[in-house]
Amino acid sequence: MEDGDRLFIENHEQEIILGLMVDGTYFAIQDVCTHDDGPLGDGDLDGCQLICPRHGARLDIRTGEALTLPAIIDVPAYLIRVVEGIIEVGIPTK
Repeated sequence: MEDGDRLFIENHEQEIILGLMVDGTYFAIQDVCTHDDGPLGDGDLDGCQLICPRHGARLDIRTGEALTLPAIIDVPAYLIRVVEGIIEVGIPTK
């Protein structure tokens, strides 16, 4: 994977954006904007900020923090580790 690439997975009925990569580090957050429950996955990546494609809210892919309006509620961010080339997704950090 390269910076900005992403995969979509489902974990216990939660849609997750996996493999948001910045400077070689993987991140994963829930694929839902807390503003209107729309998907985030097609949004542009600006550094560590994912921009909601529907209304422009920005969320931090490292923490899931909602950074700009219209989103005011954070999204779950997931712990990630890479073991022998396999990306493992853990539980949400929030």
